[in-house]
Amino acid sequence: MIRRTLGLVLAAALSSQAQAATEIEWWHAMGGELGEKVNAIADGFNKSQNEYLLKPVFKGNYTETMTAAVAAFRAHQQPHIVQVFEVGTASMMAAEGAVYPTWELMRDAGVTFDPNDYLSAVTGYYSSDDGKMLSMPFNSSTPVLYYNKTALDQVHAEPPKTWEEMGQVGQKLIDAGYKCGFTTGWQSWVQLENFSARHDQPFASNNNGFSGLDTELTFNGAAQVKHIDQLAQWQKSGIFSYGGRRSDSAPTFYSGECAMYMGSSASYAGVKNNAGFAFGVAPLPYWKSLIDTPKNTIIGGATLWTLRGHPQADYKGVAEFFNYLSSPAVQSDWHQFTGYLPITHAAADLTRQQGFYERNPGTDVAIRQMTAGQPSANSKGLRLGNFVQIRDIINEELETVWSGNSSAQEALDRAAERGNKLLRKFERSNG
Repeated sequence: MIRRTLGLVLAAALSSQAQAATEIEWWHAMGGELGEKVNAIADGFNKSQNEYLLKPVFKGNYTETMTAAVAAFRAHQQPHIVQVFEVGTASMMAAEGAVYPTWELMRDAGVTFDPNDYLSAVTGYYSSDDGKMLSMPFNSSTPVLYYNKTALDQVHAEPPKTWEEMGQVGQKLIDAGYKCGFTTGWQSWVQLENFSARHDQPFASNNNGFSGLDTELTFNGAAQVKHIDQLAQWQKSGIFSYGGRRSDSAPTFYSGECAMYMGSSASYAGVKNNAGFAFGVAPLPYWKSLIDTPKNTIIGGATLWTLRGHPQADYKGVAEFFNYLSSPAVQSDWHQFTGYLPITHAAADLTRQQGFYERNPGTDVAIRQMTAGQPSANSKGLRLGNFVQIRDIINEELETVWSGNSSAQEALDRAAERGNKLLRKFERSNG
């Protein structure tokens, strides 16, 4: 009886404590194991203090999560935090009255915050023109080259550093009996967006959209056309094989059908779990004929945006969570578990000190690739309205190249023309 009474008292005390804590709602798009890790991060924050109770809520994929947040804001039922993928950045920036910029949030909350602690190649994408962080980086990735070590050893080849070498090694693999030399995931992101950044070529005017809404797409320039045209030629010979718009082609790498695969650095765990052979990770290749020293690649993934409309006292909890999320221990654990980039220099240093990169060769390639030099206007990232729809257009037009129905120039010209109409629509809506 005494034990039961004590148990009821304890339960009531814990319940009272939970009710007293200020609830912070976080909508996210991380399912499966990533969703479980998000829950673990929230649990860790909740246990680290007793003033706030962070509640993560899975809302579907990136598009569904962003759409739900917009609808919720209009209904005055928005969460405090929402995870938004990188192509939604311009749309979030345009919603000025809805967004509480991270730099302002941290300042108002009095939480110690130094933007220089974060990787500039990551934060630059999500900062204003004067360098102020608008959202909190969370799951950032960049494309890399995965290669089958057994296959390359068989043809006595090193991982290609240039596209010129990609063609040579690819032909050796075809001659050795492989069905394809290489394939790619996320063709717009890898073969146009990151290709342009790596070769210091503009993807769009106005500093890739950073300097204004009256932006025109320029990814139909000579360098991009040359690259897509070469891929089309390699498609005919089998050196290159197109396998789908997202990561649909990854299984052809897992099976050994394709000896090389260009995909997200966050795919490392998937490759490790599915490839039945020794594999390596290398930087994305570059055309030596176009640039001597390639620029950094740009990121994918998502950040955490703070939405206005809640009591000001709540936002101290959001700031405290962002501070917790940025800590070296939390970030290095997230980085090592997921393959996403660590968002701070301290987290990368801690991961290195713990021997993770030594035990898992290649997992530091993405960081080195993104931090090799100061980003240029062309490699800082992209900030384009209606970018989700523009990517769909790019994918549609590239598929006409792979099928042999269009030349690279024709397809990219059409994609730019169609995409510019969407940019003008966005400009009219947000000008």
